[in-house]
Amino acid sequence: MKKARKIKWAAILSTAFLLLTAITRGPALKAASASNSETQRLFRETFDVVWNTVKEKHFDPNFGGVDWNQVRVKYSPLVDQAKTESELYSVLQRMLGELKQSHFSIVPAEASADTGAPHGPVGETGVEVKYLRDEPVIIRVSKGSGAEKADLRPGFTIKQVGGKPVQLLTKPLNESDIPVSFRPLLKARIVERQLSGMAGTSVRLQYVNGGGVLKEAVVAREVVTGEMSPAFGNFPPQRTEFEARYVTGGYGYIHFNVFVVSLMDRIRESIRSFAKAPGIIIDLRGNPGGLGGMAPGIAGLVSDKPSSLGRMQMRTGYMNFAVFPQTNPYTGPIAILIDGTSASTSEVFASGMQEIGRAVIVGERSAGAALPSVFTKLPTGAVFQYAIADFRSPRGKLIEGTGVTPDIEVTLDKDSLLAGRDVQLEAAIESFKSRIERKTQ
Repeated sequence: MKKARKIKWAAILSTAFLLLTAITRGPALKAASASNSETQRLFRETFDVVWNTVKEKHFDPNFGGVDWNQVRVKYSPLVDQAKTESELYSVLQRMLGELKQSHFSIVPAEASADTGAPHGPVGETGVEVKYLRDEPVIIRVSKGSGAEKADLRPGFTIKQVGGKPVQLLTKPLNESDIPVSFRPLLKARIVERQLSGMAGTSVRLQYVNGGGVLKEAVVAREVVTGEMSPAFGNFPPQRTEFEARYVTGGYGYIHFNVFVVSLMDRIRESIRSFAKAPGIIIDLRGNPGGLGGMAPGIAGLVSDKPSSLGRMQMRTGYMNFAVFPQTNPYTGPIAILIDGTSASTSEVFASGMQEIGRAVIVGERSAGAALPSVFTKLPTGAVFQYAIADFRSPRGKLIEGTGVTPDIEVTLDKDSLLAGRDVQLEAAIESFKSRIERKTQ
């Protein structure tokens, strides 16, 4: 029998962040002469590190049926042809794509540093995008942002960014080996990255408004505000968002955009503050993951008995996502909101809470990218993210490639967004009401 392996949670992150960064960012990388022997030695060393790391540490010694030795034969000559770091990273990413799994990515040093625009602070328009019926639709506009000042509204469909049709921007993704289930999330991030740029500049948008009219707007990019999480090893700082409030019916509502340690105190304090609420809604829509160990930690705040959110299976041994009840846990109803942009730790938490019967899951099927991973620096300075384990839910369900299926499936639509409604949040509130009604009958 395989034994549980002791691994520090601090070393394990289950996040799609670096994969998103690798695909959606395209920083200008320094060129290198193909005749420069030192450069070629560095490129070759980097290739060897990536290939050997997968060979030695992939959780499946059979690599899901992929002949990893043959993969080396296929891509090795392409490394010698690479003239720039950008070309090298493209070769490495294509090689990793042969595995057809999430959490294998190469992020250039320029991008992993998260320094934003190349000549100044990063600026954003304040728009959050989601693909609905294969169209990029605005689902949220930040108050006071350039997008709000340009009169953009949730429900509007983006057609062009900076004069480029969105279909052209996302075309490389359609031709890649990225799993189809994960593409809507990446497409949305590509559009959002095109919207961002150097603070103080602007971007021209072409969009269809609520009346079906094609219009244009010039949207200002403003300095990104908000707290940044501390760097966590090779995992770069992330801008954090957190919201806790009461919603209709006196239910508690908590939303955060990433699982990072700096938000844990706020999450804990908010759950404690909702002690007398008839139910708590945890909104993980748009949350691509983060520190895996936070999932069972949060579960312990709302559980009154020990359990497990699932198990990560490594090449040698395994680790349970064990849940230990905290002092005076919240024992009322829990609803968790997810959608196609919920990934990794969000999926670990949602699937586990669903299967142990502690929460009702509302919304849309999640991204299906739930492989615990770690990060390492490459000789070129880039960051290499690679999965070290498979993950299965408490009932043994594989989340990778399939995602979490909601108990109550509710899809966002443009009409509801245009009307200012959040139908998924409404469905979560209704689920609480129905539960209370059944108890009183």
